[in-house]
Amino acid sequence: TWPTMRITQLNRECLLHLFSFLDKNSRKSLAKTCHKMLEVFQDPLLWALLNFHSPVELKKDNFLLGPALKYLSICWHSQRVKVCNIEDWMKNTFQKDFCNRHENTVNDFLLEVCNRCPNLLSLTLSGCGHVTDDCILLLLKNCPNLKTLKLENCVRITDHTLEAVTLYGRSLQTLHVDFCRNITQTGLERVREKCPSVMLRAERITKDPVPMPALGAL
Repeated sequence: TWPTMRITQLNRECLLHLFSFLDKNSRKSLAKTCHKMLEVFQDPLLWALLNFHSPVELKKDNFLLGPALKYLSICWHSQRVKVCNIEDWMKNTFQKDFCNRHENTVNDFLLEVCNRCPNLLSLTLSGCGHVTDDCILLLLKNCPNLKTLKLENCVRITDHTLEAVTLYGRSLQTLHVDFCRNITQTGLERVREKCPSVMLRAERITKDPVPMPALGAL
């Protein structure tokens, strides 16, 4: 018979490989079993990729944020996103209370990324209705190696983000701004003009409003 081997007898490389197949909660649970597992959990090599599926997940302590992070995705595919997408002045009290509970969560998290993850290569945000232009601008400034920026259904993103791309997106190769209703064709054309090498995609972007004729012209 084969000799019995405990998981703690595996070397660091094997344990890291094992941990890489686990989700964040499972990694955290295993880290609580002994000091050796905790050390593996805290190894930066384990945290080059982070995927989140709701703002609530950003507040958990089941992951590490640091310079090793290369790929970050925050995608909230929920009916609740529709509430976030309502203009503030149109929201009722219930809708405002709902948004107040999480409206700063993603922005605050991305500010942490700005401060702690300078080697970020790729960022994907979907359904993040409270993310602002200022936050993306800071991220472009602080993560100079960012190659991919994909924004989908982020209603507070405007042409100011596109302007930031032309100023600070020196390494950017791919830019998606799908279903971001406050992006204009004028802003997109400016990116195409200033950054011709960037692969730009913008699905379901409304046309720029046609200016009303002057009264004297009627």
